Amino acid sequence: MEAFLGGMASLGDPFVVFMILAGTLIGITVGALPGISGSTTIALMLPLTLGLDPVVSLAFLGSIYCAANFGGSITAILVNAPGDPSASATALEGYKMAERGEAGMALGMSAVASAIGGIFSVVVMIIAAPLLSRAAYNFGPPEYLALALFGLSMCAAVGSDNPLKNLIAAALGVLLATVGIDLTTGVERYTFGFYDLTDGVSFVAALIGLFAVGEMLDQATQQMGKPTLLKMDAVRVPGRAEFRKCNRSIWLGSVIGTLVGVLPALGATAAALIGYNETRRWSKHKHEFGHGSIEGVAGPEAANNAAVGGCMVPTLALGIPGSATTAIILAGLIVQGVRPGPHLFTEQPTLLYAVFASMLAANILYLVIGLGAAKLFARISLIPASLLWPAVFVLSVIGAYGANQSMGDVWLMMGFGILGFLFRRIGFSPAPLIMGLVLGAMVEESLKQSLLIFGDGVVAGFAGRPIALVLFAITAVGLLAPPAYRLLSRMRQPQAREV
Repeated sequence: MEAFLGGMASLGDPFVVFMILAGTLIGITVGALPGISGSTTIALMLPLTLGLDPVVSLAFLGSIYCAANFGGSITAILVNAPGDPSASATALEGYKMAERGEAGMALGMSAVASAIGGIFSVVVMIIAAPLLSRAAYNFGPPEYLALALFGLSMCAAVGSDNPLKNLIAAALGVLLATVGIDLTTGVERYTFGFYDLTDGVSFVAALIGLFAVGEMLDQATQQMGKPTLLKMDAVRVPGRAEFRKCNRSIWLGSVIGTLVGVLPALGATAAALIGYNETRRWSKHKHEFGHGSIEGVAGPEAANNAAVGGCMVPTLALGIPGSATTAIILAGLIVQGVRPGPHLFTEQPTLLYAVFASMLAANILYLVIGLGAAKLFARISLIPASLLWPAVFVLSVIGAYGANQSMGDVWLMMGFGILGFLFRRIGFSPAPLIMGLVLGAMVEESLKQSLLIFGDGVVAGFAGRPIALVLFAITAVGLLAPPAYRLLSRMRQPQAREV
């Protein structure tokens, strides 16, 4: 209770409140810009937070994360161009409503459903935090090793639809995590004589390059037409009739979003799509879907914002990114010296509750701002790419250089930018690489510590750690079950044809 009150008291700091407001405004702005997602923005803003207190840094980045999902719904409804991937499901029904002159109602429902979903997930996090803290005392290096391997196995589901490509990208990230001086032996590994690599690959340079510069290069190869903004009426708060109609959709989306967000590697986009499908399945007005259903706006909007809070659970409690965006936030925490994982609940509980408080405040803020200024933020989507992307490149260079005041990091960022562009061209996602880079160091460190603890009895040592064994088993099942299922399906097909 003391930690809870201490975390909530952080909202009494004017600077924290200012950073939450700034993060919310930035999040809505970039969310409304097609092509610039919340993960790209957080990668750009990360260098600016390295000198801040971890509470302030997390409050700022978390606010951007929350608000970007809602901001994406503005252009999804008015332009049929989701500013954030998580708003893609909203465009299916929201744009249809806008075409028949109900854009104001669609935006109002989007803001309210988003806020309800986000607040619901934060409340779940606050209740679940003490329960998760009890597991902290049972985690040692063997459990962390099993946990990191489980996180790497989850990379198969992150990014592209090809699990093999995702695992290859994650393996490359693990390889990059070995660059630099080995702290145990003092041996330089894979530095190739470059002094800037002795401390390892810079998280900040890698993040900015893969997400911001890679996206910039990819957008430069595409013919980007100027979007057409539909005329809209004033944004309206849904009335009793609309709430009665969408009540089930909002709560269904909130529950689905929170549960999907807690599962490592799925994230807000998957939650929104599942929320839309389930909303349609359980709706009493199925005939409206495809023609502009307000339930089809409420369900996915509640789901994608609830997933934001859910994604923070594995990120903070287990040290496993719940999505590509939380992978960047996790990297920022590690750079600041904060060790995410089960022990965070016992070592720095006030930090956790401060994060919860800031996300709660951000959800309330973007509800107010969204209802009052959605039409203004929609105009942001009309900024020409010829002005937008050069500004992104300048910010990328400043961010990469500012972290360590090193031109080597700028060149490293450019190299990762080219890699990110090539990844997008051949169907790879940069998110698994980042997760591999983050978790690779954790795997190596926990493995060395486990070997020192167990000595010659490594097998017997792991056999005596039930939590580690359960995590190893889940990892094995997660990797082997899909190919085994496909193999069985192929074996059954010839038998069915013979019959």
